[in-house]
Amino acid sequence: MTEKETSQQKPSRHRKATPTKAKRSGHRKRRWPWIVLVTLLVIVAVPAALFGYAYTQYDVPDPKDVQASQVSTIVAGDGQTQLAKLVPPEGNRRQVSLDEIPDYVEDSVLAAEDREFWTNSGFSFTGLGRAVLGKLTGDSTAGGGSTITQQYVKNTLVGDEYSYVRKIRELIYSVKMTNEWSKEEILNAYLNTVYFGRNAYGIEAASNAYFDKDAKDLTVEEGAMLAGLIQSPSVLDPWVDEEDSQARWNYVLDGLVEMGDLDQAERSQMAFPQTRDPSEYSAYSEAPGAYGHIKNQVIDELSRVGITEDQVATGGLKVTTTIDMTVQNASTDAAHAQLEPLQDDARTAAVTIDPATGAVRGYFGGDDPNGWDYANSPLQTGSTFKIMALA
Repeated sequence: MTEKETSQQKPSRHRKATPTKAKRSGHRKRRWPWIVLVTLLVIVAVPAALFGYAYTQYDVPDPKDVQASQVSTIVAGDGQTQLAKLVPPEGNRRQVSLDEIPDYVEDSVLAAEDREFWTNSGFSFTGLGRAVLGKLTGDSTAGGGSTITQQYVKNTLVGDEYSYVRKIRELIYSVKMTNEWSKEEILNAYLNTVYFGRNAYGIEAASNAYFDKDAKDLTVEEGAMLAGLIQSPSVLDPWVDEEDSQARWNYVLDGLVEMGDLDQAERSQMAFPQTRDPSEYSAYSEAPGAYGHIKNQVIDELSRVGITEDQVATGGLKVTTTIDMTVQNASTDAAHAQLEPLQDDARTAAVTIDPATGAVRGYFGGDDPNGWDYANSPLQTGSTFKIMALA
C-alpha cells in the first residue's frame, strides 16, 4: 500500500462527527417538556404574583362602616300617620337584619343568584359555566356568573364600569371580603342593597313596593318572585312581562327543591303571587298638600339642633312630630271652608298651638307643598287679632 493511500484512510483528529438526524430529533424532543413547563409556570406564576400583590393593596371596609342611605319618614304625634317621606338620591331603601328576613326568602335569593354561596370563596367557576351555557343555549333563566359577593362588591365598592381592570378589582375585593367578613354579614349587606326595580333597593323596600308589607311577612311564593327579579328588575316585573316573570319564579322554586329547602309536593301546589299595582305605590319623596310645609318646618327645626338636611334625607330617620291629626284635619277643613266663597287668589293659614307646652298641634300653610308657606310668611297680623294678642 502506498503512502498516499495510507494517509487517505486515517481519520482526521480535528474533524467532529456529524450528529445523525435521529439524534437531533431526540434532543428537540427532550427540550419540549421543559419549554412547556416553563411556559406554564410563567402563565400561572406571573398572574398569581400580581394577584397577591394587588390583594395587599385593597382594604375591605368593616361591615359596620358601610353605610347605605335610607328613607326617612316624618309622622304625626300618633307615631303612625305618615306626613312625609324623604327618599335619598340612591333610591328607596330600608335596612333590616337577617333576623327580620324569613329563611325561605334568603334561600330564594341564593337559589336565584348563587347556589354555592355558603361554600364558594367569593367567586364560582360553576356559576360562570352555568351562565356561559345559558348564553349559548338561550336560557334566559340561567342567571349570571357573578356570585352574591361579587354583585355586592360591584354595587358598593367598584361600580359597574365595563372593563377588565374593574373586573379584576371586583374579584380581589370579593375574595378578600370572603376572608374578612362572615357569610351572614355579606348576605345581610347584599339583601339591604340589591336593586329590585320600582326604585326599591333592598328586600324591605321591595316587599313594600310589590306586596305592601314588611319583609318578615312575605310568603314563600312572594319571596321567590322577588328573588327572581334581581336578574333583570325592569324586565321581570310582572306588570311588564308576566310570562318571563313566572318563568324566572319557577326557576327559583325549582332551585329551592334542588337545594333541599322546599318539598316537591309543596312546590307543586304553589301559585304565582299577585303583586301591587305600580300606580298605587310611590318610591320617591312625597309630602302631599299641607304636609309639605310641615316637612319643611321639621327640617328647619332639626337643623337648628345640628341635624343637617342631608342627614335627615339619607339617615333612615323616623321623626315623630307633635301634630294631632284630629286638629290637623280640622285646621285644613276650616281653612278650605273660609277660602271657598272667596276669589281664586285668596290665601289663608292656620296654626294651632298647645298653650301648656307650646307644641304645634295643627299646621296649615297652603295646599301647594312646594309653594309659599303662608303660615310662616312675614306678613303683618290682622288688626282684629291684635286685640286678642294684647289681651
